[in-house]
Amino acid sequence: MEKKVRFYRSVNFKVAFSFILILLISIELIGAYFIRGLEKSTINSFTKDMNQRVALLSTTIASTMAENSENEADQLQRILENNTASDIKEMWVVDDKGIVLATNDVGQKDSIVGKKNDSSEIDDFSLKQYVTLDDNNQRVYINVQPIQSPTGDSAVIGALYVKSDIEQKYTEISNTALIFFTASVIAGLISIIVALLVARSITKPIKEMQKQAMRIAQGDYSEKVEIHGHDELSQLAETFNKLSDRVEDAQDTMEAERNRLDSVLTHMTDGVIATDRRGKVITINEMALSLLDMDNEEAIGQSILTLLDLEEEYTLRKLLEAPGEILIDRSKEEEQITLRSDFAMIRRESGFISGLVVVLHDVTEQEKTDEERRQFVSNVSHELRTPLTSVRSYLEALEEGAWQDEDIAPNFIQVTLGETDRMIRMINDLLNLSRMDSGAQQMDLELVNFNELVDYILDRFDMMVTGQEKNYRIVREFTERDLWVEIDTDKIMQVLDNIMNNAIKYSPDGGKITAQLMETHNNVVLGISDEGLGIPKKDLDKVFERFYRVDKARARQQGGTGLGLAISKEVMKAHNGQIWVESVEGKGSTFYISLPYEPYEEDIWE
Repeated sequence: MEKKVRFYRSVNFKVAFSFILILLISIELIGAYFIRGLEKSTINSFTKDMNQRVALLSTTIASTMAENSENEADQLQRILENNTASDIKEMWVVDDKGIVLATNDVGQKDSIVGKKNDSSEIDDFSLKQYVTLDDNNQRVYINVQPIQSPTGDSAVIGALYVKSDIEQKYTEISNTALIFFTASVIAGLISIIVALLVARSITKPIKEMQKQAMRIAQGDYSEKVEIHGHDELSQLAETFNKLSDRVEDAQDTMEAERNRLDSVLTHMTDGVIATDRRGKVITINEMALSLLDMDNEEAIGQSILTLLDLEEEYTLRKLLEAPGEILIDRSKEEEQITLRSDFAMIRRESGFISGLVVVLHDVTEQEKTDEERRQFVSNVSHELRTPLTSVRSYLEALEEGAWQDEDIAPNFIQVTLGETDRMIRMINDLLNLSRMDSGAQQMDLELVNFNELVDYILDRFDMMVTGQEKNYRIVREFTERDLWVEIDTDKIMQVLDNIMNNAIKYSPDGGKITAQLMETHNNVVLGISDEGLGIPKKDLDKVFERFYRVDKARARQQGGTGLGLAISKEVMKAHNGQIWVESVEGKGSTFYISLPYEPYEEDIWE
């Protein structure tokens, strides 16, 4: 929101006020100097003129007084009356004895002429010229001019006293000053208007540029500053418009880059976190929030050490000095999560470190794979070492002479062959798994009546009951509908053989094995249940892992390789099917397989 600026604080007022103030000061200085000069010139001119007139009049009076005629007084009176002017208020002629001989004031003639002069101004008959105030407080110019004898002996025979009105000159000067002041006021008012107009012409473009700057700050680049004339402000306005275009282009570029960066950060499969130089989180993408299981408000502003639970082992300085790769365990009770964090510094060209960038990679599956690989190598080594150790022991015994014993040697050879067969089966199973993992295993698919295939396999196991050490019976619970599925018959038979062999191995003597075949949700589901010891709940998710055995000693004793269920899982995956197990410890287990199924319609074949 634009802040309202008071008029007396605005640039418009300051420019106008400064202009007017300078103008008034200049006028006053010029006026003072002019009036002072006028006053000095006028007064000097007046006094000089008056002095000349008085001097000339004194000469005329001196000639008249030197004649000593009988009508001297009348002549002097006429001279004074003839030389009376508007600027002369009073004139006296006084002889050397101080007697007033004549005056220009007819009203005072009878009262002062012929009488002794009592004025102190002409008591010594010396030359006097000065300005003073009369009884009416008016300024008058006093001029006392000695009257010298015209005979040349320089004797003073009297004095001429002249009082002139100098007040009118001061009045004229005052009137001139008043006219000048009035003109100054009018000029000041006109100057105020002109100054405001000039200031407005200066500040208007500036205000327009200010508004444009506000619009630019708000992201609006649609308006342009209007250009008036060709002066510097016009050039500034034109430059400002160009700057606005440049800023708009730069903003568009930055916005595009930011959108591109946001898009990259949003769609990255890795988490990205950026911090300031104090280690506070300023940017975090959705993947990082998902990996850390938190929301944006919770993460922003938090220390990176707290966010990644590194406070006990690391400091921010340590991360800045030696950034690198750190494994972070974010596992929960029900889920294992391992993150790899790569740290990199954000460094400016000056070398100043302004923050950190952290890239989070979810390496949970990689860690699991590495662990499974290590476990697999360990299991394979263990599984192969056990029969090899047994074979070596028997061969050493035979080498030492046991082959000569007709009772022991055949048993030793039989055990050696059995362990060798077991290793061959294990290696064949490993090769099969390897082919499945690499996708090299070829599928020989054909449309098969699944009911008949399962019944055929179960019949084989029914016939094997006689030769088994334990007795069991197989119960069939099949749907009456014929279920036709597209499968690789040999591989599915291998899966069913593995499940049936496990059911027989872990069933008690005389136990029941139940086979249920049903159709559900466009799938064929086969469940095979036994009445054995069952599988502990903690082992249910692991029975399909390679070499995993619930009862390792019993499994090895019965000759299992530990790979049957793992192979079965891969076969079912290749058929886009599933295999899983449900079990209650002490009551038995049920293994299920599910295959995709499209209902068979009779009219297809008609």
